[in-house]
Amino acid sequence: MKPNTPPPPADNDPQPRLRENLAARLVWKELFREKAWLRRIVVATCLINLMAISTSLFAMQVYDRVVPTMAYATLTTLAGGMALVVLFDWCLKTFRARTLDSLSCAIDKRLSQRVFEHLLHLRLDAQPRSLGTLAAQVGSLDSIRQFFSSAVIFALVDLPFALMFLAFIAIIGGKVAWVYATLLPVALLLGLVNQWRLRRLTRRQIQRSNERQGLLVDTIRGAEAIRASNASAHFAGEWKDLTSDINGYTIQQRAINSFSTVTTTSLSTAAYVSAVVVGVWQIEAGLLTMGGMIACSILGGRIIAPVAQSVQYLVQWQNVSQALDMVHRVLSLPTERRTDQTLLNPLKTPDTIALEKARFGYPGSPSPQVDIENLKLHAGQRVLLLGPVGSGKSTLLKLLAGIYPPIEGRVRVGNADLWEIDPKRLSQQIGYLPQHPQLFRGTLRDNLRLGNNASDDSLLFTCQELGIDAIAAGSPQGLDLPISEGGQGLSGGQRQLVALARTALSAPKIWLLDEPGAALDRETEESVWSYLETALDPQDILVVSTHRPMLAGRLFNRVLVLRDGRIQRDGTPETIFPALMSNRRPQTKPRNGVAFDVV
Repeated sequence: MKPNTPPPPADNDPQPRLRENLAARLVWKELFREKAWLRRIVVATCLINLMAISTSLFAMQVYDRVVPTMAYATLTTLAGGMALVVLFDWCLKTFRARTLDSLSCAIDKRLSQRVFEHLLHLRLDAQPRSLGTLAAQVGSLDSIRQFFSSAVIFALVDLPFALMFLAFIAIIGGKVAWVYATLLPVALLLGLVNQWRLRRLTRRQIQRSNERQGLLVDTIRGAEAIRASNASAHFAGEWKDLTSDINGYTIQQRAINSFSTVTTTSLSTAAYVSAVVVGVWQIEAGLLTMGGMIACSILGGRIIAPVAQSVQYLVQWQNVSQALDMVHRVLSLPTERRTDQTLLNPLKTPDTIALEKARFGYPGSPSPQVDIENLKLHAGQRVLLLGPVGSGKSTLLKLLAGIYPPIEGRVRVGNADLWEIDPKRLSQQIGYLPQHPQLFRGTLRDNLRLGNNASDDSLLFTCQELGIDAIAAGSPQGLDLPISEGGQGLSGGQRQLVALARTALSAPKIWLLDEPGAALDRETEESVWSYLETALDPQDILVVSTHRPMLAGRLFNRVLVLRDGRIQRDGTPETIFPALMSNRRPQTKPRNGVAFDVV
């Protein structure tokens, strides 16, 4: 059984509608997890915008009543009232800002945690081929968080009140309201047009940015190979081409944004001038006072300002829309277990691990890497995997370890399907050492105890047996020796020893080791095999892929020979080794392009 999840969307798939976007749905869910904030924000916003009318009324009363008669008592009363309004307005805006900032941080915390946990449980065979693209997709959460900041929310919630201010202008200034009523849809239309222009442009820019991010990751990880191959010019040329494309898209984006900003500012100025001109005609007709015209100008600013801001945010929304799409692609990737799956937690120690009609092929591969009808490994067996390069040895170990699910068939651990067992329980039963082990930033002790609760006695014994105590002794920090990302600072052999010790300290019942001595010298590898003989319980299952099986002595009691993902031979070392050695030829080139990994 394997996870029943939809395939991840391809990079060239059409962008899903907002209601189908998993990231947008997650943001919406988190936004309205608690609705009390919405009620408080709505009340505060209504009061803030209602008090904004008092400013225009204050100006109208001063120009129409105070100035003609110099009524300072009235002016003092009006000014005192406005002081209270200003103080109350400040309190409300501060309260609203803090509420929205707290909400934005809470949403970002839960959203980023949800995406990161999803990332931890992705099916490894379904991950994007470019790590840079995957990192950029997860990093796009920052764009979403910034969009839902206080300034954006303020502009959006204030926009509907533009109609209320328009109504007050109609009451005070009559035909002056037609000026703003005409320019309001023009400004909104401008934002929609610019958003449409930016849609494809932003998508292309993000794609090229992801490619550049992937190139950066590859360059950092392969710095030694690049210098050894004298390929710096090649990678520099790729970086230059990608940067040139991104800059071209950026210039076009800025041109559209600049056009939007300048045009909106010009519309605001035109609205003010037109309102003054119409106001003069209204004053001449006796339908408007000088104070009324000033009040209309103040209220007009409350209409154009949020509209202008909203136009800019409509442009910014295009970036956020692309960010939501990128996060949606991450959330659409299948996980190792279904979210609605009821997992098993068997307490009995497994005495077998088996493949039943199992097939597996990497995406895009023309043929399967593993195609095994039936394979069953029993307690106490020490199994050696042999075969030419690309025969499927590493992939078989990954299937047995639960790293990859088979596209057909089953993997059984004891009496249960591997993909129905709780991963935490599975990690206590199976220990897997990959061909290229990975260390993480932290200390030597952290990397040894990663995912296990081994005692100090076990830790010290394992370090001594594998020679890791010499690594600790070479530093004043001992086991607290700092380790950089990827294990930088340790040699390849040292990293392999630390990873092997980490696997051994988890005390598994099924040991799956992929080339445990590939980076070790002969003497160190012999000590590794000696350690395994003492560390293995008689009922443990050991499966090893190695190029130098003869160094293991008589550790193995079963040999599997693979070719093209299928088991070609299965037997004891006494029967398999002589047959393989008799097939060897002294030619430099192997016959039929095949040579078994036997020394």
